[in-house]
Amino acid sequence: MGRMFEVRKASKFARWDRMAKQFTRIGKEITIAVRAGGGIGDINDNPMLRRVVQNARGINMPKDRIDAAIKRAVEGKDTSNYAEVIYEGYGAHGVAILVDTSTDNTTRTVANLRSYFSRNGGALGTSGSVQFQFKQMGVFKLNPEGLDEEELELELIDAGLEEIGETETEDGKKVLELRTAFADFGNMQTALEAKSLVPISAEVEWIPNVTVPVTDEQAEEVSKLIDIIEQDDDVNKVFHNMA
Repeated sequence: MGRMFEVRKASKFARWDRMAKQFTRIGKEITIAVRAGGGIGDINDNPMLRRVVQNARGINMPKDRIDAAIKRAVEGKDTSNYAEVIYEGYGAHGVAILVDTSTDNTTRTVANLRSYFSRNGGALGTSGSVQFQFKQMGVFKLNPEGLDEEELELELIDAGLEEIGETETEDGKKVLELRTAFADFGNMQTALEAKSLVPISAEVEWIPNVTVPVTDEQAEEVSKLIDIIEQDDDVNKVFHNMA
């Protein structure tokens, strides 16, 4: 079951830009989590908010920013009505792309995405045109220090563990990545809490069923489109099936 996962690394400046964007994304997720939890801003009573706050800590978001975002959401000062929408399309060379967004204006988001795709050798598709090529999975990243991968694998199989392996963050930090079926996300979260293991991040991601082989030149072309999409304020994450 164990395996090595790959990560696409970014330049120092791109990482700083991405960190700022991650803080904005976390702010939106806090608003969504508080509203979904009936206005509850206590992480002990709002599991969804607890997960978001864990992720915020994992990317070193300052505590005062986290607290301020929760306070705004609880007090209703953030009046944006975010919708979480997945958009589908193809990049150049037949690479399938899923775009995870949180937007308060879907008309604006669709127009922007259509422009990004069409100007960079791709095309925005219709609902269902790409998603079947991916599976939705829970992805948990842990600090590997002091953990025995084989032992942990055996202990977490009953919680739905499907894959386990080492990967690196964009700044070169090694982490242990666990993957579960989407339906087992809650089971894994509960199992990790029972073992007093706090994930660096706990996310729902779209993992490709099969990857598309590309040359270095083709990969650079598709990566340009992905980078442009990721810079949009409405976009949370971009998933693709490029090998």
